[in-house]
Amino acid sequence: MTIYWPDKSDWQTAAAAETGFDPAALEEAKAFALAHESKMNRDIGAALADGHFAEPWPVCKIIGPVKDRAEPSGVILRGGRIVASWGDVERVDMTFSATKSYLALCAGLAVDDGLIPDVHEPVRRLVDDGGFDSEQNRDITWAQLLQLTSEWQGTLWDKPDSVDHNRDLSAKPGAATAKGVAREMQKPGTLWEYNDVRVNRLALALLRVFRRPLPEVLKERIMDPIGASDSWQWHGYENSWVEIDGRQMQSVSGGAHWGGGLWISTLDHARIGQLMLHDGEWGGRQILSKAWVEACRTPCALNPSYGYMWWLNTEGIQAPAATRSSFFAMGVGSNVIWIDPDHDLVAVVRWIDKPAFAGFAERVTRALR
Repeated sequence: MTIYWPDKSDWQTAAAAETGFDPAALEEAKAFALAHESKMNRDIGAALADGHFAEPWPVCKIIGPVKDRAEPSGVILRGGRIVASWGDVERVDMTFSATKSYLALCAGLAVDDGLIPDVHEPVRRLVDDGGFDSEQNRDITWAQLLQLTSEWQGTLWDKPDSVDHNRDLSAKPGAATAKGVAREMQKPGTLWEYNDVRVNRLALALLRVFRRPLPEVLKERIMDPIGASDSWQWHGYENSWVEIDGRQMQSVSGGAHWGGGLWISTLDHARIGQLMLHDGEWGGRQILSKAWVEACRTPCALNPSYGYMWWLNTEGIQAPAATRSSFFAMGVGSNVIWIDPDHDLVAVVRWIDKPAFAGFAERVTRALR
């Protein structure tokens, strides 16, 4: 199948049957996504204030901007062309932890540029801001931050790392779990834990290395070259400003746990999916090194379903019916970029109830002829 690269002002569509889909089955997948809307309050501020992340005051305090979410939306690409879409695919929405995958792209640029010569070296060799001076933190590597195995300990932007200790991603919002109960710290690289404070520590470390705001880097190096819109925004917190080279810069957040994060349209997400599908290439130009994309898809030893801030399907956990080569950017909502290299497929599905995503992926896969 000929690869199509959409330009900034136009994106070709293709009939389902012409791209190897059963049209009726594809419509069924689309209807399924629309019928299984997220249960998350459309008033995101209210959802967070009502305890979506099950945290007590004041640690639950929202310190970044929020906006109401839209109705479900999505798009399916094959060969780069749009074969199905629903909802407002140009509307900018919060995207929660799918933002983490964009942090991984920024880290890849730093590696490609030689700003980070070796991801397995301690971060403190390049970042001297006190955050990696302690005995617990001094040996933490970039790779451990990217794989969520760092065990970084401290408080950043008034949020202690212990707020996400024992976090269970399978628990329902508001469920009573051990989340937030401080535990004994482990040696860096020996425990996998989904911890948003540590992700934000990575974002700050990357800002220190680039000495430029990450949204500027992302726009110049990735979003503009792939023809993304100018509508996306990447926010930090009201207290996440630092001075570098005499300039005030905001350190962005790796999600919207306390507000902020990447706000972006479905179509711009799809462009990123297409870039990753083709190993960092866009229209004959290598935007991100193939080696870095492969690193993002390499399973973490402590969690084979996670790479460098991209979720993997090596064990079929994310979507049992999807290929094991599939990988995903995923965030609360749910907001998902699904990339299936075996089928030359990219799908973005937004505001779908989390348990329903597997059923959506099953229907899309079944629609392939």
